[in-house]
Amino acid sequence: MWVRRMMAGKRALGSVAVVLMLFLLTGYESAIPAYDAPVRVRVHSVSDGDTVVLEGGKRVRYLGIDAPEVAHEGKPGDPLGDGAARYNRNLVSGRWVRLEFERERQDDYGRLLAYVFLEDGTLVNSELVRQGLAYLCPKQRPLRYWDRLLEAQRQAMKEQRGLWSLPPPRREPVYMANKSSGIFHRPSCPLGRSAKPSNRLQFKERSQAFSEGFCPCRQCRP
Repeated sequence: MWVRRMMAGKRALGSVAVVLMLFLLTGYESAIPAYDAPVRVRVHSVSDGDTVVLEGGKRVRYLGIDAPEVAHEGKPGDPLGDGAARYNRNLVSGRWVRLEFERERQDDYGRLLAYVFLEDGTLVNSELVRQGLAYLCPKQRPLRYWDRLLEAQRQAMKEQRGLWSLPPPRREPVYMANKSSGIFHRPSCPLGRSAKPSNRLQFKERSQAFSEGFCPCRQCRP
C-alpha cells in the first residue's frame, strides 16, 4: 500500500512540474519555476532590438545587453533603434531558439531574462553587440557569458560598427563609474555622486568605460 502511495505522490509532483513548464511556455503570468535547464521555444514576434514575444505571449528580454529604443508611446526612437529591431527580427522571428537563464528569471515588468541561442549555436545577445546594435548593460552580475559579450563589444568598438560609428555625446573631462551598479555617469550626475567612495572609478574617456563593460546612465546620458 505504501509503495502505491509513494508512486502516486511522485506522479503528482511530476504533473505539477509539467504544469509549471506549460505556464512558462504559454505565457501565463504565473510564478517562474526555479530551474537551470535550457528551454526550447519558438519566437512569435520581435518588439525591438532586445525584446521578443514567444508563442503564447510571454515576453523575453535579452540578458546583459541594452539596444537603442524604437519609437513608442509618443516618444521618438534612438539612433539605430529601428535598425537593431530589424536585425533582431531577421535573426529570430518565427524561429525555434534555446533560452538559458541566470539567477533572476524575470524583471520588474514580468519579462523573462534570458540568453537566446539560435539552433546553430549563435548567441543572439552577443551577435547584436558584435554588430554594434546593442551594448553591455548587465542588471545582474556575474554573467555566465560576460567574457563573450565583452569581447564582442570591444570588437565592435574597434571596427566602429553601428553605435560606435555615430558622433559621441558632449565630452566630459572625466567619467564616474560605479563598480556596484556597473553604470557610468557624467561628473555632475547626482546618481553618480551618490555612489559609495569604495565603489567609485574614474575614466578619462567614455570609450574606456564601455571597453570595461560599464553601461551609460539613462539620466545623464554620458
